[in-house]
Amino acid sequence: MPLHQEEVVEWISYAYGKNHYEADPELRDLLRHFWPGAGDREAELLAWGAYMGREVYEAAYHIDQDAGPELVMHDLDGNRVDRVRLSPVQREVLKRLRPIVRPPYEGGSWHHHFALGYLLADGGLYCILTITHQVAYPIHKYAPGLASWKDRVLYGEAFGATWMTEIQGGSDLGANRTVARREGEVWRLYGGDKYFASGAGLADVALVTARPEGAPPGPKGLALFLLPRLDREGRLNYRVRRLKRKSGTRAVPSGEVELEGSEAYLVGRAEEGIYYTLETLTVSRLANAIAAMGIAAKALLETRERVRRRQSFGRFLADHPLVRYDLLDLAVRQAGGLALALAAVEAFDRAWHERPPYGEAYHLARFLSHLAKNRTAEHSAEITRLAMELFGGLGFLEEYAVARWHRESLITPIWEGPSNIQALDLLEAMQKKGAHRPFLAWLEARLKGRGEEAEGALAAARKTLDRLAALEPEAAQFSAKTALRRLADVAAVAGLLEASATAGPRYRELAGLYARRFLLGEDYPPEALGARALYLPEGGA
Repeated sequence: MPLHQEEVVEWISYAYGKNHYEADPELRDLLRHFWPGAGDREAELLAWGAYMGREVYEAAYHIDQDAGPELVMHDLDGNRVDRVRLSPVQREVLKRLRPIVRPPYEGGSWHHHFALGYLLADGGLYCILTITHQVAYPIHKYAPGLASWKDRVLYGEAFGATWMTEIQGGSDLGANRTVARREGEVWRLYGGDKYFASGAGLADVALVTARPEGAPPGPKGLALFLLPRLDREGRLNYRVRRLKRKSGTRAVPSGEVELEGSEAYLVGRAEEGIYYTLETLTVSRLANAIAAMGIAAKALLETRERVRRRQSFGRFLADHPLVRYDLLDLAVRQAGGLALALAAVEAFDRAWHERPPYGEAYHLARFLSHLAKNRTAEHSAEITRLAMELFGGLGFLEEYAVARWHRESLITPIWEGPSNIQALDLLEAMQKKGAHRPFLAWLEARLKGRGEEAEGALAAARKTLDRLAALEPEAAQFSAKTALRRLADVAAVAGLLEASATAGPRYRELAGLYARRFLLGEDYPPEALGARALYLPEGGA
């Protein structure tokens, strides 16, 4: 019998051919708690999980290894076109993936979008979809006059992008040099050097930040603009200097874009541009958190199958006490990170319709987004690293699937602001918006009176917030990253304990272990050695 191609793929991945929803007990249990509507979408989630485990898993591997986007700068007549060429496989996959951007704009839930994004998880493919629906977001809320572009990115063939970062500033948006000048019916952007522009050459329209002439310096002087790829005459509206070579997320073309006289359309009010920009960043930070744990889930799926199959020293790997310790650490991190991410999504889903100057519900959502974005990235990097280690030498070989997930995870601490930026933004949210007050109330509602570990976690949060508030500005910044991590860990414990009411006692046990390991700094107890269901649950591989 001739070999089929799918059989070859099966040889390089344990996760290939599995239903990635059905095989992810943490997602199923926690999603049903944080999104009560998940039960009504069970058939869709099962079908999506099957698609992720076969066609998309194979396509993502192929794109990463063999068929990444390439920039075509000129057509046959010598005209600049600056368009990327995608493989036919990627074009077809993107067509089928596009609907995941729509639910929030059709009266549905952000949980719906993020659940599908988690199951996809591939950093490059999911990035394309995230930056596409980010274009729809501010138009939906603040620019109804540009609604035709919203419809195109949600339902048409247009891809979107968000280009904020400039070469001289990086995460310091206030250092942006792009100038916006009103010229007749449109604005024109000058002096722009968008240095890390994901979607370059693919996007038909992008959100960009620029400073209108006469606007004050710093981030508050920035306005948000819609930048089409072609101007009103059908000419190329900006230039893509080059694409970048990256360690991962190779499915999304990232490049450098030059703006010089580029036509653009103002989104909403110029003086509120920084608020719109930060809102779109909140959306992408949640996507980053969900993708981080989705990437970790792929590595965990590979690992749980590996330890059941591989033997060493006369025993299956899963029967060795040290391997069980590692599996427990993976399970605790995965459950805690996912509970934290879904709690942040839940808060955002309740508050995303709020407008500047916002209320406490939105400040809570933003606060949780900083915690989730940072801590999930740390957990994802460690989970995927340990997964490689448990595979041994095979884990370091690019020909097998598990190595890629660690590469993919390493962008999640950087995208949408690294840990230092998240810590500074958290401080700003506390000092200027008082966002720690609704956060503390959120914790109290989930932890107060719920047992010793819950009360201990609540006390840790109060102590951290009080200490941070008492420090001088420079000292507060110096301590902010430690506080960011500690508050995130308290929120993860709160999410797990809250979910245990519907997801079952396993999550109360995981909450206790998470608190012990990450809040108290103690080791996992030896009696956890025999609690196999904690780290190798049924359906886990």
